[in-house]
Amino acid sequence: MIIGEAFFPEDFIINDLAQEWSSKGYQIEVLTRTPSYPYGKTFNGYKNRIYQKSFFGDIPVHRVMVIPGYQKNQIIKILNYLSFVFFASIVGVFIGRKFDRVFVYQTGPLTVAIPGSVIKLLYKTQMTIWTQDLWPDTVYAYGFKKTKLLGAVLNRLVSFVYNNSDSIAVSCRGFSPKLSSYLTSPKSIHWVPNWPLIDSKSENAVSLPGTFNFTFAGNIGKVQNLDNVLKGFKTVAEKFPYAWLNLIGDGSAVEELQELVKKHGISNVNFVGRRPLEEMPDFFEASNVLLISLVDAPIYEIMIPSKFQTYLNYEKPIFAVMKGEVPSMIEDYLLGFSASCNEVDEIRLGFERFLKSSAEELNSMGLASKKLLEESFERKINIQKLTDLAFE
Repeated sequence: MIIGEAFFPEDFIINDLAQEWSSKGYQIEVLTRTPSYPYGKTFNGYKNRIYQKSFFGDIPVHRVMVIPGYQKNQIIKILNYLSFVFFASIVGVFIGRKFDRVFVYQTGPLTVAIPGSVIKLLYKTQMTIWTQDLWPDTVYAYGFKKTKLLGAVLNRLVSFVYNNSDSIAVSCRGFSPKLSSYLTSPKSIHWVPNWPLIDSKSENAVSLPGTFNFTFAGNIGKVQNLDNVLKGFKTVAEKFPYAWLNLIGDGSAVEELQELVKKHGISNVNFVGRRPLEEMPDFFEASNVLLISLVDAPIYEIMIPSKFQTYLNYEKPIFAVMKGEVPSMIEDYLLGFSASCNEVDEIRLGFERFLKSSAEELNSMGLASKKLLEESFERKINIQKLTDLAFE
C-alpha cells in the first residue's frame, strides 16, 4: 500500500515509482486524497467524496475526501491535513489487513504517515517512509509561529512517525542529521534523491518570445521567491531587450506576481500558465537558462527541489536564486550561476552574467549537468534503492 497526499493525475514522481513496481509484479494499491494540487480545487472528472475508488492502469487507487481551499489560510490548511488523516485512517482500518508492506510518500505534511502508522500498529505491517519535506522546519517556513505548544506537538509527531517506521529514506542528504535527533534507538537513514520527473526529449520545440530565454517551471507559490526574481529582472529587461523571463506553472502567487509586473512596469515577462508534463521538454529545449528559486529559510538550504534533477536532464545552464546545497552543486560542477534570494541587485547581476557569457561557456555549463545526473540522480539506481527498502 502506497500512502501519499499526491498521486496521478497530479504530477509527482510517486506515479512513476508505482508503475515501475507494478510492472515488476508487485501488487500495489494507493491510498490518497481527491486530486487538487496545485490549484486547491478538485480536478475535473473527480468528486470530493468521503471515499471513491478508481484505477491508475492496473493499480487500484483509494481516494478520500479532504477539506479544500488549503491555500486560503492556515486554519483551512490545518483542517485539510486533519481531514486526510481522519478519512484515510478509517479506510486504512478496513482495507489495511491485506497488505504486508506500507510505503509512505511524504511530500508535505508529515501527518500523511499517520494512516500508515495505524495500519502498522493494527496489522503488524512493515512501514517505509520516503521523506521529501522536513518537519517541523517546513511548518515554520510556511509562516506558522513557533510556540512552545506547537513545538511540543510537532516534535512528538515527528518522533512518533520516524520511530514507528521500519525503514527511512530521505530525498536530501541534509535531512538525515535532523531526523536522527528524533530517533530513540539507532536506525539507518538512507539518501534516495528524486530522479528527473520528465526524461523524454523534445520533439517539437516551442517558440518562446525572446532571443535569450530564462525559464522557470513548476509550482508558483510564495516560497518560490519569484517576486524578488521579477524585481531583479526589471532592469535586465530594459538593458537587454532581447532577454525574456518565462514562468511556466500555476499556484497561489500567480495573480500577485502579475500585479507586481504591472505595478513596477516589468517588461519581457511571459506567464505561460500550467502546461502538461509531456510538453515540458519542448519548453526546456527552447530555453537558454533554467531558473530555480526559493525563499530564505533554513529548511530550503538543505533541500533539493525535484525540478533541479529535471533541469539536469536537459543539459541547460541553471540559475539558482537560493541558498544552500543547490548553489553548492552548481558551483562544484560548473552548472551555471547562483544569487542570494534576498538580494535583488545580486539577482540582477546573475541574469547579466548569463547574458554576457559566450555560447561556448553556456554550452559547457549545460554539458556539465550530465555528470552530476549520472553520479547521483540516476533513475534506475534510485528506484532499486527504494525497492530494496520497501520489499526486503
